[in-house]
Amino acid sequence: MKEMTGFICDESYFWHQTGNGALNLSSGGWIQADTHAENPETKRRVKNLLEASKYMDELHQISPRSASRTEISMNHETHYIDKIKELSDAGGGDAGVHAIVGPDSFEIALKSTGGTLTAVEAVMEEKVQNAYALVRPPGHHAEPEEGMGFCLFNNVAIAAKYARQKYGLKRIAILDWDVHHGNGTETAFENDNDVLFISVHQENIFPKNRGDITFTGKGDGEGYNVNVELPAGTGDEGYLHAFEELIEPIIGQFAPELIFISAGQDASRFDPIGRMLVTSNGYFEMSQRIKKLAEKHCEGRLIACHEGGYSTAYVPFCTLRIIEAMRGKNSQVNDPFKLGFHEGPIYPHQREAVKRAVDIQRSYWEL
Repeated sequence: MKEMTGFICDESYFWHQTGNGALNLSSGGWIQADTHAENPETKRRVKNLLEASKYMDELHQISPRSASRTEISMNHETHYIDKIKELSDAGGGDAGVHAIVGPDSFEIALKSTGGTLTAVEAVMEEKVQNAYALVRPPGHHAEPEEGMGFCLFNNVAIAAKYARQKYGLKRIAILDWDVHHGNGTETAFENDNDVLFISVHQENIFPKNRGDITFTGKGDGEGYNVNVELPAGTGDEGYLHAFEELIEPIIGQFAPELIFISAGQDASRFDPIGRMLVTSNGYFEMSQRIKKLAEKHCEGRLIACHEGGYSTAYVPFCTLRIIEAMRGKNSQVNDPFKLGFHEGPIYPHQREAVKRAVDIQRSYWEL
């Protein structure tokens, strides 16, 4: 069973309600009601594609448990947890900047975080080699006392703290490739040297004033926070250049005992609220490289946790390719948008963006 890839999902994840809006805004005023960007379909269609292609048969399906309030409090303040519960019981409300609570969202968010904790248990107890947690609501923007960017509880941050506490891990790496900066996860570990946090994201997008390459951590965590800001329009080649020059060498030197991916597929070329050009095969290549690092350094222990991604048509194909790389078997599903790996040029400003990050990180790593 250990050689299998675990897949964690729950119908309740699709019942979290974000209301009617347009892109990332609620409807009202001049904004006519439309489908909100963070709606169930981007995730539900991932599960549908896995089932329609029969690739689900290649995966070990695991039912998620709910996280306890004690587990949530490893990363969030009690008054904030109470606020989410109160809003949820009242039928909904705002928990922060672009952070929507709907009816029963508290219980659903507990199970979303619990899905990531379930993945930790399955991987650490060798029930599976690695795992993909298709959870919702997402988590990487959630701060200790504030929801943000569609996120209520920080799934990956809580899971990393749980893995550290329950299994005594000393070195955990988190790679966040969501198009937006993983500010909440950065906050969670900015003072820690036993968690390496790497965020590769589009520059100056969301949240404002976070994710600058010059921020490298605080106190004991100095040097263990890596921000890679890429210019809008960066595609497969630019991302892999960042992997080769920065991400892979740093993770290799850190030699983690467990690797998390905050898997946001909103850097794809069809995403409505990102401006990057990554293809489904680009996601496959990135995933394959991280899997190889996991096999080399931590017996293959790798957990991918779903974050953003708002193209209902394209997210399923990007996510399928990630899961294929983790499982090590192809699904025979070809990208219907005919986007193979894009082998165009890396533009000078993209190379320069990576070089700036490398120059910062050379103070801490051999690059």
